[in-house]
Amino acid sequence: MTPKAFRAVGALYLSVASALAQTPTPAPAPTPAPPPASAPLSPQITLEQAVARALAANPTLQSAREHVSAVEANKITAGLRQNPSLTLYGQGINLPETPDQPAGNPFFYSANVSRLFERGNKRGLRLAAANATADSTQSLYRDQLRQLVLAVRTAFTDMLLAKASLAVAQENLADYRKTVNLSRDRLNAGDITQTDFDRIDLQQVQFESDADNAQLNLQQASAQLQLLFGVDRPTQTLDVQGTLDPPQLPITLTEAEDKGLASRPDFIAARQALTAAEANAKLAIADGTTDPTLGGEYDRNGINNGFGLSLNVPLRVFDRNQGEKERTRYEVESSRFAVTAARNQVVSDVDQAWLAYDTAQRLAQRYNSHYLDEAAHVRDNLQFSYRNGNTTLLDYLSALRDYRAIRVSSLTANAQVWLALHQLSFASATDILP
Repeated sequence: MTPKAFRAVGALYLSVASALAQTPTPAPAPTPAPPPASAPLSPQITLEQAVARALAANPTLQSAREHVSAVEANKITAGLRQNPSLTLYGQGINLPETPDQPAGNPFFYSANVSRLFERGNKRGLRLAAANATADSTQSLYRDQLRQLVLAVRTAFTDMLLAKASLAVAQENLADYRKTVNLSRDRLNAGDITQTDFDRIDLQQVQFESDADNAQLNLQQASAQLQLLFGVDRPTQTLDVQGTLDPPQLPITLTEAEDKGLASRPDFIAARQALTAAEANAKLAIADGTTDPTLGGEYDRNGINNGFGLSLNVPLRVFDRNQGEKERTRYEVESSRFAVTAARNQVVSDVDQAWLAYDTAQRLAQRYNSHYLDEAAHVRDNLQFSYRNGNTTLLDYLSALRDYRAIRVSSLTANAQVWLALHQLSFASATDILP
């Protein structure tokens, strides 16, 4: 190399060193800032705002709400009393008397009013069964609401993770582009060959691909969240606000189990279904009793008036509602087993969610307290060393990939803590938020 070329390379290294001294090395952050977008973003929404929006406009929840109202209307039908019956009868209605058509027999009119009287408290038992069924349906609606809240919280956390991962990918791409630009300057100065520069430039496609995939994941997470909002056509301007920093759990496992047994709508619905089954079993017994029909009658026969009473009592010789009595008895036993199964499911769900939270919390703690800082330190050192010509490209690329993998794994671990916390809130039917 000529002395002129040596001087050019020396000047290049001095300019690079000056630029590195003036530009601080980016430090890792738990939640990166949102990436720049070509279109203006709408105001950021929080997790609470997202849940409120879904509860207000989700069409599936609205359909379930209308179904609850329909079942509530059954209580009106169950509480109705038997209608009376009116029977009118007449005969011997003559035409005006004429010489050719003398008057016939005297006319006869009859009016009869009757009503069925239910015995065995059938109306009260129907009301009890309808009320228990309506309560059970209302509890199932609250369980569907609980599932929607979990889906919104999960989608919101996924979008936060996708947003943070995109920021990491764009940060790595920006850092590597600086390396490519510096390598181009070295190529122009004659410090490296065209083949060396091409090898460096070819590696940029991997970072660009990572950024594109991260952008796609963010758009898909946004579309999933907007679907829960009831939006028929998702937009690209939705933005979320929140943190992925792992929170501490404010309750114990025993407290979470107690809250679940006291508040889980599906467990409450199972107990209400048992109450409805017991009421139906009593109603089946009551339906086997005889219901008399009492009536009163007024007769007008010519110039004579008459009054009478009637009593109709069905003879339950063969049909005493034996089939319904047997069926409802088995339904009661089935409902009792369903209550036991629902209780066991509550305890199991809470225990599994607790274990998932504990595991995710320990994993996130390892990343945040040790591996993330160590990966950033290795990357910064090899980045400076490579730009000053003291290490190989493969070592520098390996450090970049390790840093990105550790950073994304750290974000994923933090997100898993939140997802486990949402699952624990779902299992215990309680907002377990710090």
